[in-house]
Amino acid sequence: MLEFLAGTGLAVAAGLNAYIPLLALGLADRFTGLVQLPADWSWLSNEWVLVILAILLLIEIIADKVPLVDSVNDWLQTVVRPASGGIVFGSGAASETVAVSDPGGFFASTQWPPIVLGALIALGVHAAKMVARPALNAVTVGAAAPVVSSAEDAGSLMLAVFAILAPVLVILAIAAGVLIMISVFRRIKRRKDAASPA
Repeated sequence: MLEFLAGTGLAVAAGLNAYIPLLALGLADRFTGLVQLPADWSWLSNEWVLVILAILLLIEIIADKVPLVDSVNDWLQTVVRPASGGIVFGSGAASETVAVSDPGGFFASTQWPPIVLGALIALGVHAAKMVARPALNAVTVGAAAPVVSSAEDAGSLMLAVFAILAPVLVILAIAAGVLIMISVFRRIKRRKDAASPA
């Protein structure tokens, strides 16, 4: 159960920001005893991979704060975030998960369901983000982009940390995130209703 919660938290975090959970897992494996990645996933803690992930994270953080650029970035991330979700769910949730060296053998084994599940979770979160962001930008004339992006980054980091340290807290964090999203959508709807002529 804890493995499932950890994987879910990491996949949701990847749906918000692809690189934060990857970097969190890699750094935790390389510099702490909190994560022991399976041997076939150890490339995540390679110093060059960590440097590349840090650079990609920096680009993502900057691009996601600029109105319109954030929407273009979301389209580009449509493949990256689900892939990241699959990787972090597969590597973080089940220590028995192995890297794909033979695609035929991979799909014949039982190792692929965690990766697919993680990719689907991240894709769902990413899709919600892609729908919400343009609406927020339109209602606030772009002013919401840096605020919302910062909140998403903080949420992704918090979920990654919870998934690694206390997976049970993932449930509370996801519930809080859903409640916040519902509240934001209600406010947007009220603003649109108030702005439209009677």
